[in-house]
Amino acid sequence: MRRVLARTQGPPVTGTLLVIAKAPVPGRVKTRLCPPCTPEQAAEVAAAALADTLDIGVRLPVRHRLLVLDGEPGRWVPPGYQVVPQCGGGLDARLAAAFEAADPDLPALLVGMDTPQLTPGLLAPALGPHAWQDCDAWYGPAADGGFWALGLARPDAARRLLPGVPMSAPNTGAELRNRLAAAGLRTRDLAVLTDVDTAAEARQVADAAPHTRFAARWQGLTSAGAHGLATA
Repeated sequence: MRRVLARTQGPPVTGTLLVIAKAPVPGRVKTRLCPPCTPEQAAEVAAAALADTLDIGVRLPVRHRLLVLDGEPGRWVPPGYQVVPQCGGGLDARLAAAFEAADPDLPALLVGMDTPQLTPGLLAPALGPHAWQDCDAWYGPAADGGFWALGLARPDAARRLLPGVPMSAPNTGAELRNRLAAAGLRTRDLAVLTDVDTAAEARQVADAAPHTRFAARWQGLTSAGAHGLATA
């Protein structure tokens, strides 16, 4: 009989939100936006996307909020977050290590900084009162074949699921889904979202979420004429 990871007895619990991110330093973030962005502009866009994501996290009904950060924190980290440094290695290893920072006795939900269109409603299915009843994992598929969110009823399952998953590849999400299935985890899906990596994706997300900081910064750059982006 397979091991059942979900909690089906007693009151539902909401555990840890993990936001994995890079500090918005020019030349280290959103490099696929260059061109049309300069490294400084790309860092501004990244800072806006990260601010949107962190602000949404503050509004979520979770017990713990961890910013798992590559780089140095600044004043831009809002109250309510504990900053945890990322480990070394590839993204697969860093994601697995992020889950190890979560409360081991509570479910954990990980998101990145590339989906500034996030809203509490998009994450509500994985955080509601019945989110973990008969459910071991929540999976947020990205339009490019990756994933934007991963929730685990048992955070320690990440050490078995994530190492070796090819990252930033067209089959990233498919490989992770295969591993979830092979481990016998009952998985539910969140909505499909677009990660912001390229200028075309940035335009799409800014149009879809016009009231975000991200959209304001992107629109500011695209409408700034000679001082804006090199190309629209």
